[in-house]
Amino acid sequence: MSDILTVTEETSARAAQILRGLALDEDLKWRVPEDPLLGPLARRAARRFVAGETLDAALERVTEIIASGHRASVEYMGESCRDSRRAVAETGVFVDAARRLAPGVSISLDLSHIGLAVGEDLAFDNATRIAEATAGAGRELMISAEGSERTDAVLSVHRRLCQRFAHVGITVQARLHRTEADLGALLDLPGRIRLVKGAFLEPESVACTREDPALAAAYLRYAELLADSGRPCSFATHDWELIGRIDRHLGGTGHDGVPWEFETLLGLGRDRLDAMAAKGHPTREYVVFGTEWWLYVCNRLAEDPRRLFQAIVDAASPEA
Repeated sequence: MSDILTVTEETSARAAQILRGLALDEDLKWRVPEDPLLGPLARRAARRFVAGETLDAALERVTEIIASGHRASVEYMGESCRDSRRAVAETGVFVDAARRLAPGVSISLDLSHIGLAVGEDLAFDNATRIAEATAGAGRELMISAEGSERTDAVLSVHRRLCQRFAHVGITVQARLHRTEADLGALLDLPGRIRLVKGAFLEPESVACTREDPALAAAYLRYAELLADSGRPCSFATHDWELIGRIDRHLGGTGHDGVPWEFETLLGLGRDRLDAMAAKGHPTREYVVFGTEWWLYVCNRLAEDPRRLFQAIVDAASPEA
């Protein structure tokens, strides 16, 4: 039996590695959705994790989330945009979202979607437009995590934004070896800190593997540090054990005025949110929309390759 379990674990880890590799293939993010055979199948699998391809679809999902008693965060998906004119145009979608979303809904973004893959200054200029729009609407702006090769640039743009704005948050990955040092500097800046495990394909020289028990230990250590700091923070995880241990550290209860919140991704953790909301903790569901959903879905499947089975069922199911 132990041999079977070992093979299963090794196969699962290999599948996750392959999926993360697919998520790095920028050509596939265009080819798969447009393929006449694969596109419809992949789109059916994606709808579990993605609100839809338009802002209107995201607005509908956000209305349902708020009615369920949870907060919402919305991201217009896209990354590694290498055309400056397109990066400026994509920025306009975020500005429109800032105007149209319900009060209290935060906006998240990948800086490489709005120009970081072209240059840091372009990303800063476009992020400033979005920060101004979100500030005017009274909503948070959250910068998402990207691959470790972009972390320095992401943190640099975030620091520059924090010189002008107090509502711009940042996402950190517990699995990166550098995160402890990064948190030390981030605690001196305004804005929410969102803690995730991290889903990108990374060498072990810069990150522990998703399967390493050290990842859960690091996540819990950083979560307790953030909770004890008294600053706005989000515990973004679907790990039941971690959620339970963080809940106990927080005293097993919360209320609307506390600075923390528990966050899960659309389609993956509503039961976690309901359980934490029942204890009084603020909760948030992360909604993504857009046409560049292929890479996002690959990363969601890579986090737990067992989700491949559900993806196959979803792909074979008729359109809703």
